[in-house]
Amino acid sequence: MTTAITKLFGIQYPIIQAGMVWCSGWRLAAAVSNAGGLGLIGAGSMPPELLREHIRQCQQATDKPFGVNIPLLYSRIQETIQVIIDEGVKIVFTSAGSPKTWTPFLKQHGVTVVHVVSSVKFALKSQEAGVDAIVAEGFEAGGHNGREETTTLCLIPAVAATVKIPVIAAGGIASGRAILAMLALGAEGVQIGTLFAATTESSAHQAFKDKIVSLQEGETELVMKQLTPVRLVKNPFWEKVKEAENNGATPEVLTDLLGKGRAKKGIFEGDWQEGEWEIGQVAMQVQAVRPVAEVMQELIADLEATKKRLL
Repeated sequence: MTTAITKLFGIQYPIIQAGMVWCSGWRLAAAVSNAGGLGLIGAGSMPPELLREHIRQCQQATDKPFGVNIPLLYSRIQETIQVIIDEGVKIVFTSAGSPKTWTPFLKQHGVTVVHVVSSVKFALKSQEAGVDAIVAEGFEAGGHNGREETTTLCLIPAVAATVKIPVIAAGGIASGRAILAMLALGAEGVQIGTLFAATTESSAHQAFKDKIVSLQEGETELVMKQLTPVRLVKNPFWEKVKEAENNGATPEVLTDLLGKGRAKKGIFEGDWQEGEWEIGQVAMQVQAVRPVAEVMQELIADLEATKKRLL
């Protein structure tokens, strides 16, 4: 399958694995790239030197294109960017910050830049900043999200009709049918998180993967809208957040409650009591923890079968 995204990245299928903190190490990124998609190393949970190690491991594990995802609000962003340049990474996905800050510098070094947004407004700002493509992420997605609560079904056609650069759809995608739907709505590719977080190669804790598989409808919620909105599983930490918000907690109180390392506790260490368990609504469609190659084969088979049925 050829789209503007497969051409942009030099990949076989228009499927990008999200650069999820504590899930997206080199094993996951390499497996997705080797299966014909685009794997991303999640730099948000890595000190610069650990990121360097993961990049080098990934370069050894695949000869296919792969990239790095960077939250722009990361405290060591300058060092992280330098590691990416030094190690010859040619694809960078940025999020959680203004793309104007680092896009020109990255492009000067031959890097293809993609920025993640949750609204038409920020899609336009990203295009003005000079990025090569946009990930438009709907309200269904796990982890950090937009305050607008715009669903993927509404967001993708709106963004695709507004910008002139390729759009990658994200949020609530875990099947070939969903991929085809996003292409029909104007996207040139998709980014998938939760489904890949539950794979064998994901660096998430086994308890986190098992929770993805067992999660039922209505067991996640978007909270912390006064800080940075995040979709969490309804666990004991979520209960503390909800209680604080219901009692009118200020952003300062919520920041203190959040503390440090909550995502690591939940995703990487499997701490059900005190961790942030960031999982998307689409988890209810994930049936088992499986190798990436198997997941990719099923996605493509479902996509092709759906095309034959509809066209």
